[in-house]
Parts: sequence; structure tokens; C-alpha cells
Amino acid sequence: MPHISIKAETLFHAGLLSVTNSFITNILVALLLIVVAVMYYGGQKTVTGILDLALRGLYGLFAMVFGDSINKYFPVVATFFIYILIANWFGLLPGVGSIGFRHEESIVPFLRGGTADLSTTLGLSVLAIGLVQFYGIRELGFRAYMSKFINLRGPMDFVLGLLEIISELSRALSLAFRLFGNIIAGEVLLVIVAFLIPYFVSLPFLVFEIFVGLIQAVVFTMLVSIFISVATTKHSA
Repeated sequence: MPHISIKAETLFHAGLLSVTNSFITNILVALLLIVVAVMYYGGQKTVTGILDLALRGLYGLFAMVFGDSINKYFPVVATFFIYILIANWFGLLPGVGSIGFRHEESIVPFLRGGTADLSTTLGLSVLAIGLVQFYGIRELGFRAYMSKFINLRGPMDFVLGLLEIISELSRALSLAFRLFGNIIAGEVLLVIVAFLIPYFVSLPFLVFEIFVGLIQAVVFTMLVSIFISVATTKHSA
């Protein structure tokens, strides 16, 4: 039987901390990116060439949103993109989600795709929306930025402020569930196809999920970029 679980499984406890298989995967992805970054800044030619090409493409993509302000925000949005992309693709590697230990009648995998865990995607989205607020306050000033949330000039302005607060919260939830839903759906599809029709029949589905992983990284970071651009734009009274 294929192992399908919406919730990340706990492998062991470190004090009060429950260490899940998705947490281990996230640590591995972070370590991988650190190693690549060290190789890049160390001038390793192969890594430098590939990353320079990829970063130039990303720079042009996000420049369409930020315009002349691209240099302020590119490091942040590019980091989101690269981390989410690698986390999405890491979950497609052989053995991730399939090799583990037996618990009752199922197999608990040692590794699980990081973005196939709602805790991870929710953490990413909360961090992203938090940065949106930070950049908005930095560019517009605390009083000017917060006035769109807390406005006591009249009943209608107060209600609109409450709607803005709800909108910011809904953005965090939307980012988290969109990324999580698409990634977990793809992993479930691959597990079911591999179980029902083994061998190379599932290869086209794997290629499709590689593409989905790329698109979801683009969607997440483009939405965050748009949120930052809107939050930092000065509006006339």
C-alpha cells in the first residue's frame, strides 16, 4: 500500500521539540543552498556560470514588478524563489517519501517534501507577509503606513481599515494553502500512479510535477513581490 499522509510524521523528539520528516528535509535543503552559496562565492566555475544565468533571468523577471527599486528587494524575493523551488524539487527525488520505517501497517518515510507540509508553507507565508509590513513601514513611515489599518476619521474609514487587516491575514493563508495544496496533490498523484502502474509509466507525471514545482515557486514569489510593491507605493491623499 502507498503511504499517503497530509500531516508530517514525527520521527523523534528532542526535548519538547517534535522533529518531523519534513523538518529534516528543510534542514537538508538549507544546508545544500549554503554549500552552493559557498561554492558560488568561492568562484567555482560551473556553479558560478549556472547561477549567474539563473539570477540574471530572475532579476529581469522581478524588475518588471519593482522597476527602479529592484535592487532593494531582489535578494529577498530571489531567496524565497530559490528555497521554494529546491524544496519543491527535493520532494521528487527517489527515496523521499518512500524509504522509511514500518509503523503498524504503513511505512513512515525518513524524508518528506518540505513544502508538502503545511507548517513549512505557513511559516514561509507568515515571514513573507511580515516582510511586506516591514518594507511598507520603512518606505512610508510607521504612522502613514499604519493609517490604512487604523483610521478613525469616520465609520467608513474604520471599516475599511478592518478590511485591510483581514486582507493581509487572508494573503498569508492564501499563499500557504496554494503552495501546500499544489505540492501535496502532486506527490499524492505520483505515489498513486507509481503504485498502480510501476516502472516508467509515471515518468511523464514526474516531468509534469517538476514543471509544477517551478510554477509554484514563481507564483509565490511574484505574489510576494506584488504585495511589497503595493505596500511601498505612496498614494496621494
